[in-house]
This record gives sequence, structure tokens and C-alpha cells, in this order.
Amino acid sequence: MATTESSVASLKQHIGRRLVSTDVVHPGPANLLRLTLGRADPALEVGDPLPPGWHHLYFLPRFGPEELRPDGSPSDTGVVPPMPLPRRMFAGQHTRFHRPIRIGDSIRRETELTDITPKAGGTGTLVFTTVVDRILSPEGLALEEERRGVFREEVKAGAQNAVPRREDAPTGVAWRRRIVPDAVLLFRFSALTFNSHRIHYDRAWAMEVEGYPGLVVHGALTATLLIDFARDENPGRAFRTFTVQARAPLFDTAPFELRGRPTADGACELWAVTPEGTVAMSGRAEF
Repeated sequence: MATTESSVASLKQHIGRRLVSTDVVHPGPANLLRLTLGRADPALEVGDPLPPGWHHLYFLPRFGPEELRPDGSPSDTGVVPPMPLPRRMFAGQHTRFHRPIRIGDSIRRETELTDITPKAGGTGTLVFTTVVDRILSPEGLALEEERRGVFREEVKAGAQNAVPRREDAPTGVAWRRRIVPDAVLLFRFSALTFNSHRIHYDRAWAMEVEGYPGLVVHGALTATLLIDFARDENPGRAFRTFTVQARAPLFDTAPFELRGRPTADGACELWAVTPEGTVAMSGRAEF
């Protein structure tokens, strides 16, 4: 543990690392995600606004095989340095929308590592990272997003990956949607986001090496499903903010449910719910 503590302490020197990248919002990835999610929306064309939250289809990671860890994730993302803890998971994000990103736009992303924090959790030592993105379109600042990731200790071969019990999800809700997270959906989302993390498509790796009961649903996929759910239940309203917090993983072993309800202040609360009825991800959208 001392080695891990000293290693984590040395990682703090990387806080403030920055990266600038550019991309073009081609219609292809957005239309493929539309098909992947089975949405009945018309095909997106140049000039149409990109659906909120779909910006993760752009600025894709660019790493050769030698730059990947054994689990398929990058060893150094450009701002988050190599970690002494090998297991990486999505923890949450907070997005502020300023103006639409449109199909055909040339966009610029400014990325900064703003925090690295070690914590002791029920599953062992954890290291949380915070990365802030600012995406600019030709019209100006389009969105700001704070993304949180978590790195965990190795799981011993043959051991089960401990998943902490979370609170029961609310049942008195206005909106519900059933999601079937099959292997095809997870593969397509991995391909569209160029996410080579093996827990999402390599069943043997997910179960035998990392101790999960099946393939892990991407945190970003669950977040996308939740913001689309909020959008569908609030037609015509423009998002101001969208926040999600990951509480426990979801797997391709059984369907799960999205739940939501409006709030008194005009926002809405959202949940992705495990098959057991507990909270896997909580969220809030403001308009």
C-alpha cells in the first residue's frame, strides 16, 4: 500500500496537464448511433443540431496497440497519466450546454486534468480523476463538461469483483423504459466511440480476469440512454445542464430499466435501475 500511496502522491504533479484537439462533426457517427439505439428520428444532415450528449462520438482516442494496457484501455490518455491501479471505470459527469453543436461544424476541444484524489472504499483503494473539457464551435463555446473516472485495485484471478450494494431506486415515477443491453449493442457502442476497454466486449476477460458476471455496460452508454430518455419525455425543451453519477455497474446478463420524473423546479430526476431494483446511475437534467 505504501508504494501505491507514494505513486498516487507523485501523480498529483500532473494536475493541470492540458490537451487541445480538433474534429469535424460528420453525420456518419451520429446516424450510426441513432441506428444502434434503435431511435426512430430522421437521419441527421449537415446543419442539424447534434443531439445533446452525443459529442462523445467525436474527438475519439487515437492510440496504437503499444499504447494500450492489457485491458485495452490507454495507459496514458494525454492528460490522465499512467495509474498504479489497473482497473478503470466511469464515475460520472456534469455537462453545461451553451449552444448547439451542428452537423458539419469544425470543433475544438480543450481538455485539462483538474484533480487526482485517492480514497479508501468498500472495494479497496480507489483513485478518482477529474477532467474538464471545453468544446468550441464556430459560434463560440458550445459546452463544458467535467468528467470523473475511478481506478481500482486488481481483482485476484478467480475472485468475484465486489460491487457495493446501493439504495433502492424510486418506484413512484412518471416515466419508465426497459433496456436490453445485449452484446451487439455494447459492441456497436464500443466501435462508435473507439473504446477498446475489454470489459465491454471480451466476455472471457470481463468474467475470468476482472470477476464480473458478464459484459459491463459502458457508463457513457448509460448516460447517453438517460439523456435521450429525458429528451424524449421533455420534447422541445433545450438542455441547460445534465449530471450523472455512477453508483454500480450494469451488465448484459439481464434487462434494466430507466426511470424518471419531473421536479417542482422544472428539471427532472433520472435513474438507471439494476435488475434487482437498486440505483446503477442517478441523474438530473435542467432545461
